[in-house]
Amino acid sequence: MSVKERYIVGVDLGGTNIVAGAMPLDGSREIAMHTTQTLADGGAASVVDRIAGMIEQVIAQTMSETGAERSDFLGVGIGSPGPLDREKGVVIVTPNLGWKNFPLRDEISSRVHLEATLDNDANCATLGEFWCGAAVGGRNVIGMTLGTGIGGGIILEGKLYHGASDVAGEIGHTTIDSTGRRCKCGNYGCLEAYASGPAIAERAREALRGDESESIIVSMVDGDLRKITAQTVYEAAKRGDSTAREVVRETARFLGAGVSNLLNMFNPDTVVLAGGVTQAGDALFRPLRAEVKRRAFKPAVEACRIVPGALPLSAGVVGAIATFKMQKLGEL
Repeated sequence: MSVKERYIVGVDLGGTNIVAGAMPLDGSREIAMHTTQTLADGGAASVVDRIAGMIEQVIAQTMSETGAERSDFLGVGIGSPGPLDREKGVVIVTPNLGWKNFPLRDEISSRVHLEATLDNDANCATLGEFWCGAAVGGRNVIGMTLGTGIGGGIILEGKLYHGASDVAGEIGHTTIDSTGRRCKCGNYGCLEAYASGPAIAERAREALRGDESESIIVSMVDGDLRKITAQTVYEAAKRGDSTAREVVRETARFLGAGVSNLLNMFNPDTVVLAGGVTQAGDALFRPLRAEVKRRAFKPAVEACRIVPGALPLSAGVVGAIATFKMQKLGEL
């Protein structure tokens, strides 16, 4: 007699998009992955409505594709920007969404009538890569999510490390230059102020001032430098533009300094970089690895692989499912 499959739904909540999908307990496949805009301007209740609607859509599609019944769904794992109070299921504050002390976990649970768990979105992305992606086989893993900001997750001896107050892994706000650029957090010299998507775009604008005729970036944005994004820089670098390539190399050096600190501190076997910046490919990873080799202790470098994420669209969802499984079932 075959064992009936059970399922968990995962939700990755971001300031721009919400991604949701389902997986069976063994994590063998992704089912019914959907993306929609967050549209946070409508307030927290509006966002919760959108999330609940997506969860119902995912459940309905999974039932249609697998023959499952609703009773086969164990619950919902949610990944959200933080900081959070995981025990209470509360988003303490998230500037991109404008929330303070919002009980997201229980709001979702009551709407869809399923148990729910809540964890940091970058923790979820790291756990997703650890469970089903680029960090499979690792035991001590550092994950970095590189996008509008820089988030991070830390897995030590196979377990997600949250710290004393749930804010471990804020890698973007480690200092790489004590008198450097002002970060949105109010500090100076944070890694995020140099290597996030907006920071890459700003450094490209700075590099172009007074030398605009020499770069294809200018024509790519129709002469409006305000339109430059990190993606513009990556694309121009791939096309051989010298200004863009130098910005990417600089980004690699900044990230290399940050990753070196992590290697010397945690001695991980795997560092996974995920998010838009990884689209730069070898132009980023080669100088990044060289910078880490130059800065970090040799035994730490030799023990660690530095790789791009393997789940570019779904790591947060997969990790949210994994956090539910770990919190509610005590296993992964």
